[in-house]
Amino acid sequence: MPSLTRAEATARAATVDVQEYEVDLDLTTGGETFGSRTVVRFGAREGSSTFLEFEPVSVVKMTLNGSPLPESALVDGRIELTGLAASNELAVEAVMRYSNTGEGLHRYVDPADGSVYVYQHMFINNAGRILPAFDQPDLKASFRISVTAPGSWRVAANGPLVSGRDGRWEFAATKPISTYLCSLIAGPYHEVTDTHDGIPLALYARAALAAELEAEAPEIFEITKQCLDRYHEIFDIRYPFGHYQQAFAPEFNFGAMEYPGLVVFRDEFIYRSAVTESEREHRATVIAHEMAHMWFGDLVTMAWWDDLWLNESFAEYMGTRIAAEATRYTGTWTTFAMQRKAWGLRADQHPSTHPVAPAEVTDTDQALLNFDGISYAKGAAVLRQLVAWVGDEAFRAGVNAHFAAHAYGNATLADLLSALSESSGRDLTAWADVWLRRAQVNTLRSAVTSDGSRYTSVVIEQSAPDAFPTLRPHHLGIGLWDRRPDGTVARRKLVEVEVDATGRTEVPELTGEPVADLLLLNDGDLTYAKIRLDDESNAAVPVMLPLLGDSLARAVLWAATLDAVVDGERPVAELVTLALAALPAESEVVIVEDVLRATRSLVDRYSTPETRPAALELVAQAADRLLAASEPGGSRQLAAARGLIGATVDTARLGDWLAGREVPPGLAVDDDLRWLIVYRLAVLGAAGPEVIDAEFERDRSATGEQWAARCRAARPDAEAKAAAWAAIISDATLSNRLVEMTASGFWQAEQLDLVRPYVARYFAEMPAMLRIRTGMSAERTATAAYPDVMVEPETRELAARLLADDDLDPILRRVVLDADDDLRRALAARS
Repeated sequence: MPSLTRAEATARAATVDVQEYEVDLDLTTGGETFGSRTVVRFGAREGSSTFLEFEPVSVVKMTLNGSPLPESALVDGRIELTGLAASNELAVEAVMRYSNTGEGLHRYVDPADGSVYVYQHMFINNAGRILPAFDQPDLKASFRISVTAPGSWRVAANGPLVSGRDGRWEFAATKPISTYLCSLIAGPYHEVTDTHDGIPLALYARAALAAELEAEAPEIFEITKQCLDRYHEIFDIRYPFGHYQQAFAPEFNFGAMEYPGLVVFRDEFIYRSAVTESEREHRATVIAHEMAHMWFGDLVTMAWWDDLWLNESFAEYMGTRIAAEATRYTGTWTTFAMQRKAWGLRADQHPSTHPVAPAEVTDTDQALLNFDGISYAKGAAVLRQLVAWVGDEAFRAGVNAHFAAHAYGNATLADLLSALSESSGRDLTAWADVWLRRAQVNTLRSAVTSDGSRYTSVVIEQSAPDAFPTLRPHHLGIGLWDRRPDGTVARRKLVEVEVDATGRTEVPELTGEPVADLLLLNDGDLTYAKIRLDDESNAAVPVMLPLLGDSLARAVLWAATLDAVVDGERPVAELVTLALAALPAESEVVIVEDVLRATRSLVDRYSTPETRPAALELVAQAADRLLAASEPGGSRQLAAARGLIGATVDTARLGDWLAGREVPPGLAVDDDLRWLIVYRLAVLGAAGPEVIDAEFERDRSATGEQWAARCRAARPDAEAKAAAWAAIISDATLSNRLVEMTASGFWQAEQLDLVRPYVARYFAEMPAMLRIRTGMSAERTATAAYPDVMVEPETRELAARLLADDDLDPILRRVVLDADDDLRRALAARS
């Protein structure tokens, strides 16, 4: 099916006005297909022509205004309609195919009990895999859904349930929503219900997770209620979609999706093993993020995908903010500084960078690729900067006016800026131009001079890449931190500064101040920029970092350090040494997790094969010291144990833990930690197929199935690699999650000689994978399967040859382009 272009969407929106979809699905046919009967009611300019997206296995019948349509009306995934009336009714009955890629109607068989589950995901351009649809965001309509399902199943949808008896489920019509927001789940789901402030609440998970859902439901409901209350305090329009259901579905591609009335999450959020507090915080933030979409995206929807930031940037900002304001997880901005902003900064420096709000997104293929760290994290960071600039009261007034003006409709960047400009009294045109319409990131450096005891000058120097020379206004904090005689560290002074776009901003407030042990630029993490400290402050970081009492300040320092290593400005050995010195004293779990994860990744790619073993041993020592210093049974202990497992080469110790011997007091070697140990043993050649198979028999669950696939691919065995590669490239029967896990286990820094022949095969054979997989599944598989540990000039040469192909799939082009840029940095760092 061709990608829908913006020009086509604009022309179609000028031609038709869609009122209603009446959809009846039959899920009792068994096998690989299901039945779909749809009636679409829409207005049109008389005599005009248009089309709907539709990809059936076969058509039983099609009629337009009661007259049969010929088979020839369906061409290349589109139903072509001509001679339209002012009021039209299209009726289609067809056989459709289930998906195993997380798109369309995804079908999953649970290995725990053989139960079948399906969920609908029509995101961006997949509505035609379920029903004929005008599949673009600005053609909103009401959806009335009916489903025939096996008698033991439960079905839920966006709209309220009218009746559900004897396998027949009927739902009331929804408010007007975009096609990509229509959804349902079906299967023997376990349900937990509650109510809050007049809003019915429900949670759903697979039957195999019933006990876990019951255990997690109190916290999920608590967070849901707290977030609803806070959004009702901030927004004038109450939650607009009736009931608020949250379903946890198997093999869901996203972390979650904001379907109005039925939010769907990946079911890994229903924890079956011990997790850290940062993981629970992440779930709370995702709940708040998806709830923000009920207003930003569902109530008011972007007119086209170039305004994706109106959905994702706002939800990212509001989700982080509301979780901090309304729930017990008050440290979400530390997590944002450490994790999310780093994601945005990396994406913004890749060759595929784009503005937060691009001037044009030409088609839906390009739109899919923009669901990245720029549209989410950079956009959220930019919004945080905007709120700091115009003030929270003006921001809230502006968005409420925006909702009131466009409720149940569509809007654009210009619409929102107009509302915010009016509420704040500021002209936001120039701000939007440099922050939303232009790509890439600035670097801010502190330059100081002193007379030895007091500052004579403090200057913030701003720079930009040559290819993206835009300088921007920044609102940020500068903190002066001193080490006290008792060994503690405290912030003596914090000033907020408006950095102009001249490239050099004086900070007269600090002239004459006593020289600090550490001058922290962007203290409070208010702006979006790469941060570089002055030489004296840089030298003080190893001493000061473990003593800083402010977790957000530590996150800013760690993020700046990691970024400097990624850029090759500081050696990876320095990072490893800093981790060894500072991590054992780190109390913020998300910092522990991210530093261990990022350091391990950088050691694998930035260290040479000769220096890597020693560097990895220091990472293991840092985790081991943290493990010894952690409270038994706490989050820090679990994070340290995971970091140690991932870095150690001590197979005997890992084997002891797996057997229940010499386990640190309080550490639960539960299902998930066991798999992490088995995975590391498989990488090191100490867990063969019999160990992996036995572990899967012990844990015959969805998670166990995925871990087993990853472990088999990780083994240092030629036959295992050949089988894994064949699965990645050519096995269309594998589900999205299983192929992604197989790809993620394939490349190992310990196995360079074994996997070297597959480097050339990636560039030769990955285009074939894109012919059997589509969308996000294709992108994630291509990314996970990239030979990123093969840091050699030959890898870049092969990438260049593939990129020279003008017909290369755009998904693969972007994956290779960005991965090759990461490899360029690694090669430069090694040299």
